[in-house]
Amino acid sequence: MATRDLFELLALERPLQVADIGAADLGEAPVYKALVDAGLAQLNAFDADPRQHAALRQLYGDRVRIFPQVVGDGAPATLYLAAPQSGMTSLFRPSTDHLAFFNGFERLGQVERELAVETTRLDDIEDLPELDFLKMDIQGGELAALRHGTAKLARCAMVQLEVSFVPLYEGQPSFGDIDVWMRGHGFIPHCFTALKKWSIAPVLRDGDFRSPFNQLLEADIVYVRDPVAPGGLDPELMKAVALLAHHNFYSIDLAGRMIALLAARGELPADAFERYLALVNAVA
Repeated sequence: MATRDLFELLALERPLQVADIGAADLGEAPVYKALVDAGLAQLNAFDADPRQHAALRQLYGDRVRIFPQVVGDGAPATLYLAAPQSGMTSLFRPSTDHLAFFNGFERLGQVERELAVETTRLDDIEDLPELDFLKMDIQGGELAALRHGTAKLARCAMVQLEVSFVPLYEGQPSFGDIDVWMRGHGFIPHCFTALKKWSIAPVLRDGDFRSPFNQLLEADIVYVRDPVAPGGLDPELMKAVALLAHHNFYSIDLAGRMIALLAARGELPADAFERYLALVNAVA
């Protein structure tokens, strides 16, 4: 299916608004890239390191707006800077005990320096529109960002978050904390896009500290605006769920459910569901 086919079938009124908080991790293409490249989504990228901005502009051109704010609860904070390649810089101090539990993390989580920063609430960023999709990986700061971004997320269709099963930082919210908050605000889990395990110290598997046995470490989880009984959902929000489910995660069943419900309500042509299945099957 061409990227624009479903957008036109859904008769969406505007491109979607996507935000990526922690956008500098460009090791692999983010799930929303095809939508942004096709002009069907506008990217709002957050990165407090100005050295990353040129790469973002080169990748997305005028389809990206860059925000330099450190997202949080709006209070002054300390940023604990680890080596850039570790990906472990955080607003939370690394936990010595939890790092020592896993092979290799005492070195990976070593703090090189501390930096005083001012954090900004998502809801206080005037140039940031209401969001349709949020991706966030900020090393434990996800829950604070969510709690202080409820207005920007009021119409959000899907959220992709990094969550921790064994937090590596002092006071870091766990997967359970985030899951309770998300469910309390009208979302349910949809899928894991990545599930990371890690080996427990001091036992090594095949001499490689990155080769795990069974201990869960963290995951990328996707939440969707509750689709079980979506009677109160705005039609445009349901259309956003359908577009994101299909193009970001190839969740044909979730997209199809939204389209069938919209057709039953008269928000889409009566044959929209059949047309969607035909588009899917044409490239199967």
